[in-house]
Amino acid sequence: MARDFAADILDPIAGEIVTNVGRWVDREVKPQASEFEHADVYPDPLVKGMSEMGLFGIKIPERYGGLDLSFECYAGVCMELARGWMSLAGIINTHVLVGYTISEYGTEEQRQKFLPRLVEPEIRCALTITEPDAGSDAQAIKTTARRDGDDYVINGQKMWVTNGQRAGVYLALTKTDPTAEPRHRGMSAFLVEPGIAGFSVGKKFDKLGYKGVETTELSFDDARVPASALLGGKEGSGFQHVMSGLEVGRINVAGRGVGLAQAAFDDAIRYAQVRVAFGRPIIEHQAQQIRLAEMATKIRAARLLTFDAARKKDSGVRSDLDAGMAKLFATEMCQEVVLDAMRIHGGVSYSKELPLERYYRDAPLMVIAEGTSDIQKIVIARALQREYPV
Repeated sequence: MARDFAADILDPIAGEIVTNVGRWVDREVKPQASEFEHADVYPDPLVKGMSEMGLFGIKIPERYGGLDLSFECYAGVCMELARGWMSLAGIINTHVLVGYTISEYGTEEQRQKFLPRLVEPEIRCALTITEPDAGSDAQAIKTTARRDGDDYVINGQKMWVTNGQRAGVYLALTKTDPTAEPRHRGMSAFLVEPGIAGFSVGKKFDKLGYKGVETTELSFDDARVPASALLGGKEGSGFQHVMSGLEVGRINVAGRGVGLAQAAFDDAIRYAQVRVAFGRPIIEHQAQQIRLAEMATKIRAARLLTFDAARKKDSGVRSDLDAGMAKLFATEMCQEVVLDAMRIHGGVSYSKELPLERYYRDAPLMVIAEGTSDIQKIVIARALQREYPV
């Protein structure tokens, strides 16, 4: 492999795991990714391979059957998966995110019920925050959960739910007290299982990129869930629980940005060495040398930012600043690098015979997913205010 993400990982065991995932990506993913992607088909054989490597249980504690590996390792795995096909890192994203949230904030009963089933995985996870009128402003959601005896009754609609058709548990952010001020104090999260009356999965969205993994809408129409489905067993903490989970998601998306950019760079530098123009390989032309140097430097910086954020999360302290910086820089960098790779390839990059056009369609998702770049800047600025008190 032209690059080695494991070289930046401090834990040698984690580094070996990331290296093995990279070898699997080269052998199994890269030869098939475009075929699956163009057909927009769920890649069952590749998901099976991810399962056999234990990737779905990568952050599940050992006492529940998982690997309980570091976020540093997880970041490297996400980079390698996205280097092969960005959608694969998306398939495990909400699974790992929800599993982490249950592990950190769930009751012991909830952990025992769900975590062992996430390892193989027997069931998959989905995160439901976004609504038709609430995206980046998560506190503006309208989905409500009203206590009724031993149950809660949920009403509302959710959008852009990854794994929406295949999930066995949905982490749903709701309002249990719509009048609360500040708004986040009235928000609670529920672990909703499919098949209950009043809960339905709607249409699958046809997307520009991010193919192969379904993105759907959900509806709650007097959907009744037991009180035991309330994450942590206490109302009013859902926003904090979900935001902590999103730090995990932002490390994943930053890793995706690094991996996808690396794939584009690998293709570009190989092509620049064999494509001849004006009598010599184009890598010998100064304009392309400058472009490649800038691409490689941006990727390297994003890698280090992402691993730094992952190590901060591993330390157990608040990491919204670090995850926000990594996600912001890595995803914006990815868009720039992919476009530069297309420029190096010229007209051939526009053909579906090469993966460049897939990279170009996949890159925009990441400046939106898990909080847009503008939201990351706000998160970063607020964290800086905490760190630089007057």
